[in-house]
Amino acid sequence: MTFGTRLAEAVAGRGRLCVGIDPHPALLDAWGLTDSAFGLEKFAMAAVEAFAGTVAVVKPQSAFFERHGSAGIAVLERTVTAARELGTLVLLDVKRGDIGTTAQAYADAYLRPSSPLAVDAVTVSPYLGMGSLDPFLDTALAHDAGVFVLALTSNPEGPQFQHATTADGRTVAGTVLDAVATRNADAEGLGSIGAVVGATIGETRENLDVAGPLLVPGIGAQGGTVDDVRRIFGPAARNVLPSISREVLGAGPEKRALHEAAQRAAEAFAVLDG
Repeated sequence: MTFGTRLAEAVAGRGRLCVGIDPHPALLDAWGLTDSAFGLEKFAMAAVEAFAGTVAVVKPQSAFFERHGSAGIAVLERTVTAARELGTLVLLDVKRGDIGTTAQAYADAYLRPSSPLAVDAVTVSPYLGMGSLDPFLDTALAHDAGVFVLALTSNPEGPQFQHATTADGRTVAGTVLDAVATRNADAEGLGSIGAVVGATIGETRENLDVAGPLLVPGIGAQGGTVDDVRRIFGPAARNVLPSISREVLGAGPEKRALHEAAQRAAEAFAVLDG
């Protein structure tokens, strides 16, 4: 079963919300946990258990695990395994991007089923050229995994690169979105290659219908709303996967409170299914 198909089924059964697992120091402290591998594991496992059966996707931010060294990576492995065993899709936010054998090594690390860090999908950066992402895309499709390519991001620095025009007059973001759509052209149903498009980008003339999922950060604490998503994405809103972290994680550390916060956020976006 392709990632696109698994994602569509998860959304149909649990709603379209993606919740980040971002154990940054301030949140660990707010939860009464130490900024250590021990605190990291307590945080991550509470989130995994609270969100199981409630959200379609969890999105661990790899950097917050990596900052604890090998012990943090071990916690990340256990977090991924636990989430997948509970039936939750895992999108690992790693934003990798490289060339040749290095790109292939990253792809093998996250997208080959035999890897201890194998996940359902990853985020990648295309700014070494879309061709540099071929190892990620080919490996993902070969193993029924997914890839989300940064296109129009929610950070204020993004437009400097993303709105720049190429020799043929298209924007860089437009070429990325077109390339994603091309990769999904032969997919049955929802494609497995997605794009990352922020909820705070304002107006855009780009074609956001890439025939695959659209990961939409910038929701909640960053200012993005359901109305923004409807206005920006139009008909493509049917493929939106809104991503939220701080507003839900701030309800912790009690699992019931986390669960209820995720439910409220998921219900807010149920209007996109109408």
